[in-house]
Amino acid sequence: MIVGVPKEIKVHESRVAITPEGVSEFVALGHTVLIEDGAGLGSAITNGDFVAAGAVIVDTADQVWQQSEMILKVKEPIEIEYSRMKRGQILFTYLHLAASRACTDAIIASGSTAIAYETVEVNGSLPLLAPMSEVAGRLATQVGATALQKPNGGRGVLLGGVPGVAPGRVVIIGAGVAGLNAAVIAVGMGAEVTVFDRSISRLAFIDTVYAGRIRTLVASAHAIEREVRLADLVIGAVLVHGAKAPKLVSNALVKSMKHGSVLVDIAIDQGGCFEDSRPTTHAEPTYMVHDSVFYCVANMPGAVPVAST
Repeated sequence: MIVGVPKEIKVHESRVAITPEGVSEFVALGHTVLIEDGAGLGSAITNGDFVAAGAVIVDTADQVWQQSEMILKVKEPIEIEYSRMKRGQILFTYLHLAASRACTDAIIASGSTAIAYETVEVNGSLPLLAPMSEVAGRLATQVGATALQKPNGGRGVLLGGVPGVAPGRVVIIGAGVAGLNAAVIAVGMGAEVTVFDRSISRLAFIDTVYAGRIRTLVASAHAIEREVRLADLVIGAVLVHGAKAPKLVSNALVKSMKHGSVLVDIAIDQGGCFEDSRPTTHAEPTYMVHDSVFYCVANMPGAVPVAST
């Protein structure tokens, strides 16, 4: 099989879909790997690194798409790539089609076979989604802490506080992989952390492992509204496998939040779990709703490509 890896062209997406180690595995099994010139540079992988592993470097994305039987990508195709998809070709990437009718229609029209990383299941788990959820969760707390700084539109709260000053309050909706990783970083920064989930067993696990340092609450509309109003930072980490995320924080609730509070929506790839969420980019990551800062970057792990690739 000829496997092709084009350069990612989504705004500020610096990841690449394969490492030299992955290339060597394909080549050892008799496959040919075509990689677009410079595709790995954003992840600190050079053409020479790929060639040494057995890959063939080609000049353009069109060559990769035209010559390959299977395309490996990081993010879903964007409009300029729709015409490059073709019948009989396999596309293997993160797709998050619940949030994009246009991409869904383009894939269907192309006749290609698209397999979404985030839907691959092994024994009930999502092994291809979990690593990026870990990255996004940890980043969510970091970017939230930055957005809380006064020059960035936030309240001017230091999440960890200082002696004599209370720490910031962090509310995380969803205790899956992303939510737990966000909570771990928030606790490490010294914040007061509350995590919501509908699974009692998941909450019990977190309470046991973290010895009560993370406050756990069963998710209900009333409880979420109460805690969100008191929060400095709200992180949405809700995943409904294969479907759009539910809207759990309304516009009216945001209006009642603290001036300069911050909301980070990790679920934006699946449509977002806040009513006012809309996809943003690393170039322009935030916007204001009432007096609160929203951060809704749809490819958060792209900010740390060396780690996430």
